[in-house]
Amino acid sequence: MRVLKYKKTAGKRLHARHAENAKRMKLHVSKGDTVRVMRGEDKGKEGKVLRVFLKTGRVLIEGVNMVKMHRKARTAEEQSGIREAPASLHSSNVMLLDPKSGEPTRTHARFDTDTTHVERRRTKERVSVKNGEPIPRVR
Repeated sequence: MRVLKYKKTAGKRLHARHAENAKRMKLHVSKGDTVRVMRGEDKGKEGKVLRVFLKTGRVLIEGVNMVKMHRKARTAEEQSGIREAPASLHSSNVMLLDPKSGEPTRTHARFDTDTTHVERRRTKERVSVKNGEPIPRVR
C-alpha cells in the first residue's frame, strides 16, 4: 500500500515552521547597556541589561520588574522560601541612556572610517541621535 503524501506541501510544511521559530529580532539594546524604563509599572527606573531574548524581543534589567518566586526545597537540608528576581520587559518599553549626558536617546548606525586600523577599515558603531556621539558597545 502506498503512503499518502501531499506532494505540493511535503517539504515546505516543516521547513516553514522551523524558519518561523528560528527568527531573531534586531534590538536597539544589548547586554551590558544602561537603560531607562519608559513605560509600565517601573517607569523611570534605570538599570543594566542582564540578558537579551532575541526570539521574543524582551530584555532582563537588574532591579526592574521584580517578581516573587516560590521555591520548594529539593533536599532535606535545603530551605524553601520566597525569593525576588527580575522578570523580562519588552524592548520597546526601554530606552538606551547616553553615557555622556545620562539622558535617554535613540540610536542609529554609522560606519566609522578609521584609517589607523588597516585590517578593519569600516566598522559599524552606534551613534546617539541627540548629540551625534558614538555609544560604545559593552562586551
